[in-house]
Amino acid sequence: MEQAQSHHPIKGAGLGLKRELLPQIQAAYGTSLTTHLDFVEIAPENWIGAGGKYAKQLAWFTERYPIVCHGLCLSLGGPDPLNEDFLHQVKQFLDQHHIPLYTEHLSYCTDGGYLYDLLPIPFTEEAVHHVASRIRRTQEILERRIAVENASFYVASLIAEMDEASFIRAVLQEADCDLHLDLNNIYVNSVNFGFDPHAFLREMPGERIVYAHIAGHDHEAEDLIIDTHGQDVIDPVWQLLREAYAMFGVFPTLLERDTNIPPLADAMCEVNKIAELQMAQQAIARQQPADSISRKRVSA
Repeated sequence: MEQAQSHHPIKGAGLGLKRELLPQIQAAYGTSLTTHLDFVEIAPENWIGAGGKYAKQLAWFTERYPIVCHGLCLSLGGPDPLNEDFLHQVKQFLDQHHIPLYTEHLSYCTDGGYLYDLLPIPFTEEAVHHVASRIRRTQEILERRIAVENASFYVASLIAEMDEASFIRAVLQEADCDLHLDLNNIYVNSVNFGFDPHAFLREMPGERIVYAHIAGHDHEAEDLIIDTHGQDVIDPVWQLLREAYAMFGVFPTLLERDTNIPPLADAMCEVNKIAELQMAQQAIARQQPADSISRKRVSA
């Protein structure tokens, strides 16, 4: 396998490819509306085995945009055996459509069957070994590195031997995989569990970031946020993205919108803002001394 961060299969600003947006993106392709749409993301579970109209639409996108796959149901932290039959399907799908990158959640969603939610993994040494071994096996089957995403959660585990940031770093190191950084999830957890999101961000291994998610959420109470991906991105999350670029260099970043899907023009306003922040940070980096730039990973 290639070494971490040897190259980026994607660049710039991206958008989750929801069915409602497919015809809108196709109609706007090549116009100023989609100037800053550099890549798209799909969930392989929604596309494996697709035929007819949807197969043609997917082919249209694979010919025009870099695509990444963000999985939903692998359950890397779950107690059930790793679903290797599904992983072989994923590998065939990735190879067929020339998709270089697959990511999954650092969570679990099975326990004798699918639970239809992403649940937190206990932050223990035993869990680190369990998850890391499953990630390594996933990479063996897929014959490519994967990245895992820091998850949002709402109930703290009664068993914890380390904090979340330490757990993430330990899994990444033992599994030798990459990080799919979700900035909204950092903010959501920081409100729900009362920690400093900026301090958490500083503990992330920037050299392992392959791309990031940014999204909106729903406020249920003063101290409870639900990660719905159904609202506009709020200023504190944008600030985390600015800080992450300044700290780690510019990395590809994608807007997630899973509910209350707006018209493409509205979604592109936030995609364009991602691109603007990337260009602004790259301009700052070009003005910095060479020795400072060398300490950061700056990619288009």
